[in-house]
Amino acid sequence: MFITLEGPEGSGKSSQLPILADWLREQGYNVYTTREPGGTLISDQIRTILHDLENTAMHPRTEILLYLASRSQHVEEVIRPLLEKDTIVLCDRYADSTLAYQGYGHGVDIPTLKKLLDFSTGGLYPDLTILLDLNVEIGLERRKQSGGEWNRLDAYALAFHKRVREGYLTLVADEPQRWRIVDAAQSFDDVQKALREVIRAELSKN
Repeated sequence: MFITLEGPEGSGKSSQLPILADWLREQGYNVYTTREPGGTLISDQIRTILHDLENTAMHPRTEILLYLASRSQHVEEVIRPLLEKDTIVLCDRYADSTLAYQGYGHGVDIPTLKKLLDFSTGGLYPDLTILLDLNVEIGLERRKQSGGEWNRLDAYALAFHKRVREGYLTLVADEPQRWRIVDAAQSFDDVQKALREVIRAELSKN
């Protein structure tokens, strides 16, 4: 099963994911955790370029193509082979981030992006995607307070991040069978509990 976590900046995906993976392992599942952009040596090098605060001149089309290149390598080298071995793959961001950030955030044509995503992923999409939804002002403040990486996308204007969040909510409405929403404004433990409930329910269907 391929499960992805999505959400605006500061929603807690990266900190929740390893704990979620440990819980699944305790239930007896083979689990692999990964992230985007990244997940392979090549993809991580592309991530460095994408996130570098010095690359403010990067055009949205360049940004898109770099994300797609990173994702293509990630899918073929890591994700698809693991899924073929019946491993649960938990990924921090995936193709929906491109639609939310570059599509709704930058205003790039959504149908065009979907065609590019089909090509770059080889048609591989998640079985379940969980949106950790959060007010963007709260999320960005969390990012600043965390002391972690503050990257080129974090530094975009507040209006951009608001468009991203609205984009995510549009994606959920367009494909409700794949998406679930968890309120990321809750306490860390309550968010983790909600994530487990969603995944437990999905696994029970198989």
